[in-house]
Amino acid sequence: MIPPVAELTGVSHRYADVQALDEVDLRLEAGQVTALLGPNGAGKSTLIHLLLGLKPVQSGTIRLFGEQAPNARTCRSRIGTMLQASGVQDNLTVAELLALFGSFYPNPVDRDDLIEEAGLVGLENRRFGHLSGGQQQRALFALAAVGQPDWLILDEPTTGLDPAARRRLWQAVQVRRDAGASILLCTHYMDEAQRLADHVVVMNHGQVMHQGTPDEIRRRVPQDRIRVRSSLDEAAVRALPAVQHAERIEGGWALLSSNGADSVRALLVADPDASRLEVIGADLETAFLSLTETEPTSIKDAA
Repeated sequence: MIPPVAELTGVSHRYADVQALDEVDLRLEAGQVTALLGPNGAGKSTLIHLLLGLKPVQSGTIRLFGEQAPNARTCRSRIGTMLQASGVQDNLTVAELLALFGSFYPNPVDRDDLIEEAGLVGLENRRFGHLSGGQQQRALFALAAVGQPDWLILDEPTTGLDPAARRRLWQAVQVRRDAGASILLCTHYMDEAQRLADHVVVMNHGQVMHQGTPDEIRRRVPQDRIRVRSSLDEAAVRALPAVQHAERIEGGWALLSSNGADSVRALLVADPDASRLEVIGADLETAFLSLTETEPTSIKDAA
């Protein structure tokens, strides 16, 4: 039986009076893409730093690859990391950085294959400091993957990328997963998590609040989004059955309903002339905001 890449039991961590993590129990299975989601200050970055041994474990235990030794060299050599703060030498070229980082591992990826995979063709001889923000992100992904790690930890890897570059990096992540790598993806893009993740972990207030597949997370919030052109006034709209939230938009209304069918039937009875009706089931972003509604709507972690 393949052990999980990481297993946390009762892990807590404090910064002075701030409880960053509070009795976290979490098992990250091998061979999966796990998306780590949470609002500002949820504890995601602290969790990643503990997994990497960048902070000491204050309370609880962390096992990596079945071993209770997160700082052991054998474990660290099996992990590739892309953090928000890179710290790489910006006077080295992309090719030089790949050669340097590849020298740390016994079986690095072929450089040309990795350059193609990360979308860095033509940038091999450009210094890192002269790359655009998006190009730097692609280079950092390549550096994380150069050692063919068993586990990739990616902290907001597509920040600053245009839509085409984001999809190119998504493909690279899927290639790594298909090759057998496990991936922990910390992201504030819900479409990214929905597209890539096998498993989603939602954190809030330093605790794991919800976890499951993207579909399971969405099903925790039985909400439908309804958009409609209607002459009904606000009182009439809010009185419709199952409507939980109503917001006026140009020419009509945007509604959240716990039962879209009931709301739509009542709406059409109240306003037979309603038009441009659209009903969309809850997506991962809607579910995330509902499950963490006590926090600000921004979901980019600052901790």
